[in-house]
Amino acid sequence: MQTHYSIESLQKILQQQVRLGKTIGLVPTMGNLHAGHISLVEEAKKQCDYVVASIFVNPMQFGRGEDLDAYPRTLQEDIAKLEIAACDALFAPSATEMYPQSLDSQTVVSVPELSNRHCGAARPGHFDGVATVVSKLFNIVRPDKAIFGLKDFQQYLIICKMVKDLCFPIKIIGMETLREHSGLAMSSRNSYLPGEQKRNAADLYQQLLKAQADIAAGADNFSALEARATHDLKQAGIEVQYFSVCNAENLEPAISTDTELVILAAVYVGNTRLIDNIRCTRKL
Repeated sequence: MQTHYSIESLQKILQQQVRLGKTIGLVPTMGNLHAGHISLVEEAKKQCDYVVASIFVNPMQFGRGEDLDAYPRTLQEDIAKLEIAACDALFAPSATEMYPQSLDSQTVVSVPELSNRHCGAARPGHFDGVATVVSKLFNIVRPDKAIFGLKDFQQYLIICKMVKDLCFPIKIIGMETLREHSGLAMSSRNSYLPGEQKRNAADLYQQLLKAQADIAAGADNFSALEARATHDLKQAGIEVQYFSVCNAENLEPAISTDTELVILAAVYVGNTRLIDNIRCTRKL
């Protein structure tokens, strides 16, 4: 696997691959890779001839007081994992390589409506940072396909809308969330959790499963389901930022005539913010 720190170096190699007629896959990450990330690389290998993973802790998507400085950076360990997964190239740029004129003068890509709800409401500007850096990565790599995990379902929908609206010739593929044995969604931030907090964090998935089962059984008082889950999580020592039953296409609050739903949740376990979701289909 070749590691590239500059746009010029990466593009030189990619141009060679395109001339050879190879299809390009992209797996964008912020590093501190776990099995969930590696599963995305493995899927990209199945679907494309040449796979690029990116590792970039994007300062543009972190708000004031968030964990940008503390976010785990494990580049050498990540390189070893990507090599085992037979990834073809790693793009690991610096912030100055990606934003040479500083963030204050950087053009911003913004996806309206979808970006303003849930995590967008809790983290103003976060999804503008995501959309901007992903747009830059798409233009740098010019992949045929890009693979994203569905743990951040809101992000996935935002990227899909951005690709459609801006006419990127890229197929976006969403991969199901990988979970630990407890059901806790794999996340780079799980490393922040000491043992007892990590055990408690698994309660979030149990509440998602419970709400999913109730909806499948015919429950349509969604606000009551949200309130119950919020109460039960609080009793378990978990602070709920939101637990919301939504229309799976636009992420607006679900109504009784919706058939495709997603339950989105963001919580704090101690000082660690975790997100998760589960999807469900209703029969009317």
